[in-house]
Amino acid sequence: MILRDEKSIRSFQILLVMAIAAAWEILPRVLIPPLFIPPLSQAIRALIEGGGEYLRNLPTTFGEILVSYAFACGGGVAFGLVIGSAPVLRRILLPLIRSAYAVPLVVLYPVIMVWFGLGASSKIAFASMYAFIPTLLTVVAGIAAINPALQLCGRAYGATRAQQILYISLPASLPSILAALRLGGALVIIGVIVSEMLGSMNGLGFLITRYRTLLDSSGVYAGIILVLTLTGLHEVLLRRLERRVATFRET
Repeated sequence: MILRDEKSIRSFQILLVMAIAAAWEILPRVLIPPLFIPPLSQAIRALIEGGGEYLRNLPTTFGEILVSYAFACGGGVAFGLVIGSAPVLRRILLPLIRSAYAVPLVVLYPVIMVWFGLGASSKIAFASMYAFIPTLLTVVAGIAAINPALQLCGRAYGATRAQQILYISLPASLPSILAALRLGGALVIIGVIVSEMLGSMNGLGFLITRYRTLLDSSGVYAGIILVLTLTGLHEVLLRRLERRVATFRET
């Protein structure tokens, strides 16, 4: 079956989600020990029964995600536009940035906690650093793929560097920027949850770690369901933004 129109793709996505949900419900009952993966119904029941606790911790995680998103994605896009629009900066900085990305930040998280403390600041710092470089590199790659004739045309008309970034690089690289936001947003959510799991007294990551310590797999997967919900909402918002951008580019 060839999926071409939006309706067919959406229908296939719904069927795929239903298949995954069915497998999640059936396999733990017949093949996988429930201690490792509980049935979906048990995870949902644990989420409902512990709803108050999850709701108390959700605002903490959500707030940390929003602030980290602003730093990582906003900063990554801004610096990516500047670096990508300057060939000399690209040649100087990109090798250093790629090398820095190879450093495993999880290993450095204890140092980050020493710098920023055990509160929300260390989680925001870790998630921001975790997502910043991939966001920046995606934007730079998108700008590098822009037709050089556009930049030459801008310089021929006397456009300043700021005008070239604002009126040439930014509109021409909008698909890459959206891809960077999609990647950076997912990494921000991962970074916040991981940092809460490594050292925190609240948040969804803290709850997941606590239920894991208690060998309560249903509680663990209830938290995972909430994390999946956050990533799904992020994807929905970006798709709406993508449609608006597509309309803007067509006008």
